[in-house]
Amino acid sequence: MIGASAPRPDALDKVTGAARYPADLFTPGMLHAKAIFAHRASARIVSIDAAAAQRMPGVGAVLGANDVPYNRFGLIEADQPLLCEDRVRFAGDRIALVVADTPEIAAAAASLVAIEYEDLPVVADALEALRPDAPRVHEDRSNVLLHQKVRKGDVAAAFRSADVVLDAEFSTGWQEHAYLQPDAGIAYWDDDGRLVLETAGQWLHEDRRQIAAMLRMPEERLVVRYAKIGGAFGGREDLSLPPLVALAAWRLKAPVAMRWSREESIVGHHKRHPFRITSRWAAMRDGTIVAAQTRLVADGGAYASTSAEVLKCATIFATGPYEIANVATDGIVCYTNNVPSGAFRGFGAPQAHFAAESMVTRLAHALGLDPAEVRRKNLYREGDIESTGRPLPAGVSVREVFARCLEESRSLFPVPLRNGSLSPLRRGIGIACGIKNVGYSFGFPEQATATVELDVGSVAIRSARVRIGTADVGQGAHLVLRQIAAEALDLDLERVYAITDASDEAPNAGSASASRMTLMGGRAVKDACDEARRRWLSGETPAATVQYRAPRTTALDIETGDGTPNYCYGYVAQAVEVEVDVRTGLVRVVRAISVHDVGRAINKQQVEGQIEGCIAQAVGFTLTENFICKEGKILTPYFSTYLLPTALDMPEIHPVIVENPDPNGPYGARGMAEMALVPFAAAVAAAVHDATGAWVSDLPMTPERVLGAIRTQQREGRPAATTQFERG
Repeated sequence: MIGASAPRPDALDKVTGAARYPADLFTPGMLHAKAIFAHRASARIVSIDAAAAQRMPGVGAVLGANDVPYNRFGLIEADQPLLCEDRVRFAGDRIALVVADTPEIAAAAASLVAIEYEDLPVVADALEALRPDAPRVHEDRSNVLLHQKVRKGDVAAAFRSADVVLDAEFSTGWQEHAYLQPDAGIAYWDDDGRLVLETAGQWLHEDRRQIAAMLRMPEERLVVRYAKIGGAFGGREDLSLPPLVALAAWRLKAPVAMRWSREESIVGHHKRHPFRITSRWAAMRDGTIVAAQTRLVADGGAYASTSAEVLKCATIFATGPYEIANVATDGIVCYTNNVPSGAFRGFGAPQAHFAAESMVTRLAHALGLDPAEVRRKNLYREGDIESTGRPLPAGVSVREVFARCLEESRSLFPVPLRNGSLSPLRRGIGIACGIKNVGYSFGFPEQATATVELDVGSVAIRSARVRIGTADVGQGAHLVLRQIAAEALDLDLERVYAITDASDEAPNAGSASASRMTLMGGRAVKDACDEARRRWLSGETPAATVQYRAPRTTALDIETGDGTPNYCYGYVAQAVEVEVDVRTGLVRVVRAISVHDVGRAINKQQVEGQIEGCIAQAVGFTLTENFICKEGKILTPYFSTYLLPTALDMPEIHPVIVENPDPNGPYGARGMAEMALVPFAAAVAAAVHDATGAWVSDLPMTPERVLGAIRTQQREGRPAATTQFERG
């Protein structure tokens, strides 16, 4: 089964509409909940008058902060109220919850709730939050959520001795997850007196922990179940709608349904972090990079979410996949009155690599060297030391991945591109490399637990039941885990049954995030299969529960960054061809090669699908998805104003799989689902420069920004490039 492109068992139901997503679980007789959003960035709540709403026929209750036993939640730090008590910190804060017989009555009643606010000063961005006189988003703490430093070598001395020193500034924007399935869920009491929540998420047992804490109830009395999940990408890591519907059912002792509109979802859940990045890099004449100094400032929004962890990841990846002797990185993330920022595919690595890979390309041009050759000279090797002072985990394959990318590009781009002087359409090629952690980092206890129960005959195993609590958010994790079990037990895939979607029936395997489930969940399943088989052969009960714990990581020293941040990395290299209309600044990605070391491909088709889907999000992050927030107000709450790439915007994609088995993964597999996002923006920026001679430093690369960069280049008199890319 390993490497086989086994078909997705859920595919037919999904394309025919038979699959049941959370909103498909609504049944007649359920109550319906409607949240009242603040729609202001910073304010004091003076009063809430719900009398008119409560008198409306069909209204069951109007719930407020006093109805929540413990009114705080958060994946890492419980600093966000479920319903605001006296203070609003971003436009998506929820003030009250109306529960009524129908969605229409709930919406009408919500409009009758009179809320009086006293507007307060707004902290509009991270740089403003750093000012000494900036208002505090949280009165009891600094606006600086974390300032993480990394120090290695002597940066100042390296700058003095270098042959070239370059400075540049970069910025990246928010990005909306835009998962296809809108936020929805139902909650009810079962016959055993347990509160049951059926929804969509990324971590069954963590959702249960946080919601049980809010309701002050034992975890075993709360059951969390996942229906089909139509995408997540990190956007369902933080709780948004699920605890609201759970609260309503808990309070009213009745079944309750809730569904957000797309606007409510965009306003109400977290986004990718915007970054401002200042870089100074230095190199010698032969292309050896000798120093990198970076300051990254991230907008964390109103609440902590996973900002500290994202910031640490961005900080350690500020030098990309390169061995650099002298490093000084300062990563800072701040509270603001903007929408909270949190987990999004790539988890800080795409923002950091946009700056780092752009600096490598710019250094090469400043030295008159081939960008490919500069990369070959500086890329990590096995045994190299990370900027955090410790050796890289075994399996450093970025050089092999990059070499394969160059080889593929020679085949795909066999003729040097020539841009005619009269045509407004210019072609260019860019390359970039990337590194991204697999699994949890910085000392967080990393584990996955699986139970395997065998049905055995006199001489053979007839079937197996695998219990592992993990979300399949569309990536095909459940199929991969079944393939691993089928291989381990020498069974046909159809004889492996998986129980995955209920917190009371399957053990905790951690989150479907951090590209970890194939490695972590897969390893737990394989080890449990091996142990169950051993017990059967020994005459014992043919079942086993096994917890797999990954190699240990450590926290980073706050001042130096010293530590072992990760136990596994994935590596990627990309080459892209773009077409730029120099009249309008419109950029179109024509072709993209994306090469990945996946350790071992459990399901080859799903690996290729992950690469293609990830590049679709990378195109949006790089070119079209311009999420605008002004003074805390979201100006792009609809897909008519927040422009997702469509099928017509997609390049011709060439996914390439490299397999160097990982020592920890099941059959050598390691995660890869985030990797294609990591270097893509920098590769596009290099290709735009190749086509026009202009450097674009801000994401997304809207036509206005690209046209502005072209005009700046023309004013400064630098000749536009025809092609700077040496093939091989």
